[in-house]
Amino acid sequence: MNANLLRFAIYIAALCGLYLATAMVVPAMIDLYYGHDDWHIFAICAFMVGGLSLMTAMATRGAPPTFTKRLGFVLVNLLWAVFSLVGAVPFYFSGLGLTFAQALFECISGITTTGSTVLVGLDDMPPGLLLWRSLLCWLGGIGIVALGLFVLPFLRVGGMSFFKMESSDTNDKPFARLASFTRAFVAVYVGITLSCAMAYDFAGMGHFDAINHAMTTVATAGFSTHDASFGFFRNDALLWVSTFFMTISSLPFSILIVFIVRKRLDALRDPQISVFVGYLCAFSVAVAVYHHLRNDVELTTALTHSFFNISSLLSTTGYASDDYTLWGPFVILLAFFATFMGGCSGSTAGGIKAYRFVILSSIITTGLKKLIYPNAVYSVRYGTKTVDAETQSTVILFTTTYLLLWVVGSVLMGLLGYDIETSTSAVITALSNVGPGIGSIIGPVGNFSTISDPALYLLSLMMLLGRLEVLSVMVLLMPMFWRT
Repeated sequence: MNANLLRFAIYIAALCGLYLATAMVVPAMIDLYYGHDDWHIFAICAFMVGGLSLMTAMATRGAPPTFTKRLGFVLVNLLWAVFSLVGAVPFYFSGLGLTFAQALFECISGITTTGSTVLVGLDDMPPGLLLWRSLLCWLGGIGIVALGLFVLPFLRVGGMSFFKMESSDTNDKPFARLASFTRAFVAVYVGITLSCAMAYDFAGMGHFDAINHAMTTVATAGFSTHDASFGFFRNDALLWVSTFFMTISSLPFSILIVFIVRKRLDALRDPQISVFVGYLCAFSVAVAVYHHLRNDVELTTALTHSFFNISSLLSTTGYASDDYTLWGPFVILLAFFATFMGGCSGSTAGGIKAYRFVILSSIITTGLKKLIYPNAVYSVRYGTKTVDAETQSTVILFTTTYLLLWVVGSVLMGLLGYDIETSTSAVITALSNVGPGIGSIIGPVGNFSTISDPALYLLSLMMLLGRLEVLSVMVLLMPMFWRT
């Protein structure tokens, strides 16, 4: 590994640490405003982290090297590692008695927009700490979209090279320069967040709750300011507002930008959008009808809670309005499958993602056709585009590695003493960045507070692997990567 590349990666990571230290001032001011003594924890942490980051940045400053794939892989992993460690500092010193494993887990869950939590008693916690959790999610969402739009396609990870920066179905470039696209993205991201906050406020949520939930909704993160999540509010209007914004945030931001800024309706024709919305509606209606018939729940109520909870799972947000695992075995099964699936490429959602299902479906269909007509020529297609062999290979590689990691992680959780329900669902909810698992411990009304430190370290790693599209982390384990 070239020393100059590593120096530059450390320099960028130090700047990001400084950026996160500056963000700590916001919850400090909120605590100070509400008269909570916890403000000094954020102030001290900001001073310590900011000073260390500034010294590191000054020590590693220099001319930037040419951006290469090797630098990209190192930079992506180092940035998320730094964000994880820096963001965990206020949790560790918060006075809540968290172990380092718990503080790290809570932070990684935030920045990867997973939404799993080890904290209990959220309703009585200082507002600054609650806001810090939401800020981590919101800032993590920005990093995730930037990663999906600008970095992973360049690194050709998991088939994402198939997607150009603008969108996968638009031939002409709606934004000539990267800077203008970035400004448009930030404007749309902030605009959707503000719209969500105002909608929550209008539907009956308090101002502070509305701001926090808007940030974690648009980031599809699922951190709430209440232990009962959305079950605290008992408000159907809020559930539908959240369902709408969770769904919007699961769509490709590149396409949202083209649609909102350029007013181009044709941008919504991306096949992954119709597939995502299709299985969201199919799952939601199936669960609602089942819940209505089996549990004698009014159909409108069943539809409201079904769409909310299924949208929460498929968008990998992780909110819950009720313990849907009590609705029946069919719902548990669908919820478990939904945990794997995820949203669209270029969104804040996690999971395997809809575009890979589109490509895998075409690969299977093409393979079956060739069994019937071996000499015929069939192409794997994504909408009107032909999918090249390399993209097909990387999609299969990603999906295979993803499922293998789930199996290995589940076995390791079993070795740590957890039952099969907790083990399998904890690993997949971490890998897919969803939040709640299945079962009495980590289900929709549970949390990860009783999970042991070794298991939390394992799940923290799984969250990072899932958020960085698995392969961009795995490649660092190859000895040949580090050879000059």
